[in-house]
Amino acid sequence: MKYERNLILKNGKSCLLRSAGPADAEALLGTFIRTHEETDYLLTYPEENGHTTEEEQKFLEGLENDDKGIEILAFVDGKAVGSAGINRVGAKEKIRHRAEFGISVEKAYWHLGIGRALTEACIGCAKEAGYSQMELEVVSENRAAISLYESVGFKEYGRNPKGFRSRITLWQELVLMRLELE
Repeated sequence: MKYERNLILKNGKSCLLRSAGPADAEALLGTFIRTHEETDYLLTYPEENGHTTEEEQKFLEGLENDDKGIEILAFVDGKAVGSAGINRVGAKEKIRHRAEFGISVEKAYWHLGIGRALTEACIGCAKEAGYSQMELEVVSENRAAISLYESVGFKEYGRNPKGFRSRITLWQELVLMRLELE
C-alpha cells in the first residue's frame, strides 16, 4: 500500500507524510526510539525495541507489497518526526475485517496537526484495504490523544484497569476504542 501527502502545519512549516519503504528503516527506528523516550503512554520502552536496521528493512519490504498494512512516516525539514500504521489483527476469517492502529509523534511536534493527519491517513488506508473497523488502545490519562480519536469518530468500547504496568506510575488503565469504517 502506498501513501503520500504534503500538508502545512499549524506553525506554517511543511510536512510530508508518506509510506515508509526499506530505505526508511533507520529513520523509522530513530523516531521510534525518540518518541518512546519522551512519554510513558506508549507500549514499549526504547530499549525494548528488538529490531535491527536490517530487520526493520525486511519488515518495510513486506509492507511495500501488502495491501492490508502500511507504515506512514511524517517528515519535517527532511527529518522523520512521527509515524503511524495499520496492520491486520489477524488473517483468520472471523477477525480479518479488523485493523490495529498505532501512532507516535515526537513531543516537539505535538499540537501542530501531525497526529490528526497521520490518523486520517491511516483511516483512509484502512478503508482502501477493505477493513470494517479500526481498533486502538490508549492510556486513559492521555486526554489529548483520546480527544483526537473521538474527533475522528472512534468510540470507547471498554477499559482495562491494569492494561500497562508502568515503571513510573505502576498501573495504567487502557481505553479500548474502535472506529466503524463501513
